[in-house]
Amino acid sequence: MVVLTLQKMLSLSGTMLKSNISSLRLPYKINFSITYLCQSRCLSCDIWQIKPKGELTLDEIKQFATKNNYFKWVELTGGEPFLRGDIVDIARAFRDSCKDLYILTFPTNSLCSHDMVQKKITEVLELGIPRVAVTLSLDGNKELHDKIRGIPGNYEKAVANYKMLQGLAETHRNLYFVFGYTMSKFNAGQFRKVFEDVKRDIPELKVNDFHINIAQTSENYYKNEGDDIRPDRETALSDLKWAISNREFRMDPISLVEDAYLRGLVRFLETGTSPMRSRGLDASLFMDSFGNVYPSIMWDRKVGNLKETGFDLVPIWRGDLANRARGDIRKGLEPNFWTSCEAYQTITGHMLSLIS
Repeated sequence: MVVLTLQKMLSLSGTMLKSNISSLRLPYKINFSITYLCQSRCLSCDIWQIKPKGELTLDEIKQFATKNNYFKWVELTGGEPFLRGDIVDIARAFRDSCKDLYILTFPTNSLCSHDMVQKKITEVLELGIPRVAVTLSLDGNKELHDKIRGIPGNYEKAVANYKMLQGLAETHRNLYFVFGYTMSKFNAGQFRKVFEDVKRDIPELKVNDFHINIAQTSENYYKNEGDDIRPDRETALSDLKWAISNREFRMDPISLVEDAYLRGLVRFLETGTSPMRSRGLDASLFMDSFGNVYPSIMWDRKVGNLKETGFDLVPIWRGDLANRARGDIRKGLEPNFWTSCEAYQTITGHMLSLIS
């Protein structure tokens, strides 16, 4: 098991290194929204207003995983991923098909049954995927989080899930988990207070246990294009710089990439432009729950639908629409954004320039 894990880690690392010096033949990461169903009523996101019909079935997802077995990093997102009762089967489909799969990640709003989520996360962990990362959405202390998310009691459920994951981590070394904090105009200037309040409920909590995003808009994912949700720039910078200055330095790959991501987030806030050209349609892609393929969650630039190609990504990946989108990315015509779903593979695809 240790040897296999090392092989998969080296395979992913090698592909990341290759992405620094040449375009990739096929992507190594997929950000896949497995459902748009969501019980939250978030002020900063409108996904919950979608009433999805015709989402990909488990059999269709299995076909996709079988025909596209080169992914080494799979992110299953939503909506709320745990509203799909077959989430473990979806994870298993990618595990079975993608021999070099190293990382599986997914977020949760913590609103599903606590026992059910614990059971399903345990089953995913026992699939033997080397690294399983879970992000628990938490945008405030008790009063603030419940207000932003629109669901009374949501904060307490998120904290309960965090403590549950702490217990699972004692017996499952492949588990990694953090709180996911989205800065918006609704919680601007509150991060330090939020951290201190949550720490009272979880005394061992570190600033490193929070992953920070800035609220952003997109038509093809958040469905909130045109909404006024971003925090005041200076207030957000103050929050972010406090968080960075209070992070512990850790010499592990995830922490190092996270540190680079946060520095990029500072630059994004200061300049309003993306710190680096994205690796959309090179290292990664976004696929929605209907099989539509996009460069990223942030760009409403559909390049194809998997149902039209028998769930084979290659004809879309090498098609005219994708090639034109790549050309526009190279010209700097992609929207400006900096969100972790896209930033991590962007950072690892520019490592040589960062250290030169």
